[in-house]
Amino acid sequence: MGDVQEELRKVPGIKFVDHVAIAVKAGELDSQVKAYELLGFREIHREEVGGSDQVREALLRIGEGPNLIQLLEPLSPESPVQKLIDKNGGRGGLAHVAFRVDDARRAFDAMRAEGFHLIDEAPRKGSRGTTVFFVHPKSRAAAAFGFLIEIVEDSEGK
Repeated sequence: MGDVQEELRKVPGIKFVDHVAIAVKAGELDSQVKAYELLGFREIHREEVGGSDQVREALLRIGEGPNLIQLLEPLSPESPVQKLIDKNGGRGGLAHVAFRVDDARRAFDAMRAEGFHLIDEAPRKGSRGTTVFFVHPKSRAAAAFGFLIEIVEDSEGK
């Protein structure tokens, strides 16, 4: 695990875990939000995201910290979240872990220079006004992460 941490330290501006994204089956977003509310989380944002994402998301926070849970419900069979659920035998589960950065473009350029397999061609608009890009789980042959990574710049939450 030390090698992975060293690689992440090379990326400019990684500050903390922005959110952990969890895929939920179509039609179950509201019941999942209610379940997290029983744990003390509160919903702070909800949005439908089109384009290649095709999801309805709910962001939840516990306390006043910066770390969030993002619940992702697929809006179509073509949604990457639906494909993940299908691959998981019809069950939801971990979709990705997102790290907050100061500057998504700088992080993107640094990760590309280090040979990371970046899914997006460039940083792009994310939900809640963020700038994001995704990193493939098998990005590093010698030390595959084993899960999808999202890099998030949040100009309002800096």
